[in-house]
Amino acid sequence: MKIDVNSDMGEGFGVYKVCDDEKLMEVVSSANIACGFHAGDPEMMARMVRLAKQNGVGVGAHPGLADRLGFGRREIPVDAEEMEQQVLYQLGALSAIARAQEVALSHISFHAAMGNMINRDAALAERIMKKIRMVDPNLIVFSMPDMLIEKAALDCGLKVLNLFLADRAYDVKGQLVPRKLPNSVIKEEGKVRARVRQFLENGTVTTIEDEIIPVRARSILVHSDTPGSLELARTVRSEVEACGGSVVPAREVVA
Repeated sequence: MKIDVNSDMGEGFGVYKVCDDEKLMEVVSSANIACGFHAGDPEMMARMVRLAKQNGVGVGAHPGLADRLGFGRREIPVDAEEMEQQVLYQLGALSAIARAQEVALSHISFHAAMGNMINRDAALAERIMKKIRMVDPNLIVFSMPDMLIEKAALDCGLKVLNLFLADRAYDVKGQLVPRKLPNSVIKEEGKVRARVRQFLENGTVTTIEDEIIPVRARSILVHSDTPGSLELARTVRSEVEACGGSVVPAREVVA
């Protein structure tokens, strides 16, 4: 089985770094690069593209709300027009930087609050996906399964790659447990390995309520700002390979 391992990367700015992007880029197969709003800056974006190119990693845009202080995790009231332009501005910026290095974007993955807001509004999701398709009809949209983003993307003729989050707890509805709650972020190697193996072998995950629910996905997301994210990514990749899977970029998974 072909599995993508992706991570949100370049989520610092200036001299500030969230993780060891250089080492992490050697482990993942797809990089979701912050585009300057919740994190990132032009130099960092260019450096992430160079690193991805050197390591054969797929490059994707990771747009978020313009909220560095809250790391894009706080919902900020914006109307549909403003949300659309924020997405296009960030997508365009990374696309230009990547194209200058002869790299084509493969995907788009929404960050935190921006993704949550789009996922709650079917009309907004449809509007955003139509604009993304106008910019690049070959982009793959990353989404958790059974979300409005997935439906809108498919309805607009875009390809979708569903995500499984190895480092986040799920509830019985298949939703992520809010970070502010205990045990919402999973960092222990043994628990991560067990979750990845269960996902690969059975297509399920055990929820925080100790229920087993199905998970429909072909890409595993590791958050770079989770403490120990580099080792976490290495654990995920090694478990995929131990289960007989091959780690490849998103385009090879959905091809």
